[in-house]
Amino acid sequence: MTNYIAAIEAGGTKFNCAVLDRSRAIVSEHRIATTTPEQTLSEVVAFFNTQREKGFDFAQMGVASFGPLDLHPESETFGFITATPKPHWSNTDLANHLAKALDCRVTLDTDVNGAALAEYLWGAAQNTKVSVYVTIGTGVGGGVIVNGQPLHGLIHPEVGHMYIGDIDGIKGACPFHGSCVEGLASGTAMREIWGVPAEQLPSDHRAWQVQADVLAAMCHNLMMTLSAEVIVLGGGVMNKPGLLENVRRSLAKRLANYLQLPKSTSLEQLIVLPGLADKAGIYGAYALATSR
Repeated sequence: MTNYIAAIEAGGTKFNCAVLDRSRAIVSEHRIATTTPEQTLSEVVAFFNTQREKGFDFAQMGVASFGPLDLHPESETFGFITATPKPHWSNTDLANHLAKALDCRVTLDTDVNGAALAEYLWGAAQNTKVSVYVTIGTGVGGGVIVNGQPLHGLIHPEVGHMYIGDIDGIKGACPFHGSCVEGLASGTAMREIWGVPAEQLPSDHRAWQVQADVLAAMCHNLMMTLSAEVIVLGGGVMNKPGLLENVRRSLAKRLANYLQLPKSTSLEQLIVLPGLADKAGIYGAYALATSR
């Protein structure tokens, strides 16, 4: 067994590549812009080959990637990014290409499933049977962990495209579903709906109450369908001061005292920020490589 693990948090903007030791310490890290598959993957392979030359050898790699992904082992396109809105990346053979180019075992899952697994193992969702990690940033994605394993079904959860419907007269901007969570609450959608980037909206702007109501509706549905014990809300949009508290308040109104929570449990414990901060993604890729 080698002493190191290779990990990639593959995003639509950048590939965060790292080598970690068996204690989860990052010994080398590099960010590569997500351009075309050919250019990006060539730079990724070059980075990891250089790390091997430095003595950081590895036999396992975890890749937590944007999607959608084909995660069915019996499929002819297993390990591929499938039909994605990211230009040039549809039908890209990600996992098999990296496995062959770097002569290592590659474990692939969605970026949010990876982050959800990391939060379950080391972060804010420890000691749970059912937990959800949702990132609210440029887009919205969600990963689900059930009994310590990422949930896979027909494909994989697409929490960001859960349909919400118009909120307070606001119509969503998703090109596929209109008023889904991503179409209403992502950073991209907020800019399209309100005309300026989310970070430029003042704290008393109506947008933030709409945002809280959308995320509360999402959490309501996750609690009712999955009986989630912890829902972790991450991503850049959640950095807005007071947003988490407003989500909880809106959620409490929506639940209307229907769920009888255990006496020791409160919404402050159920709806939380990530415990791993901005490391959830790369630790998620590490977890994929080491837990299977």
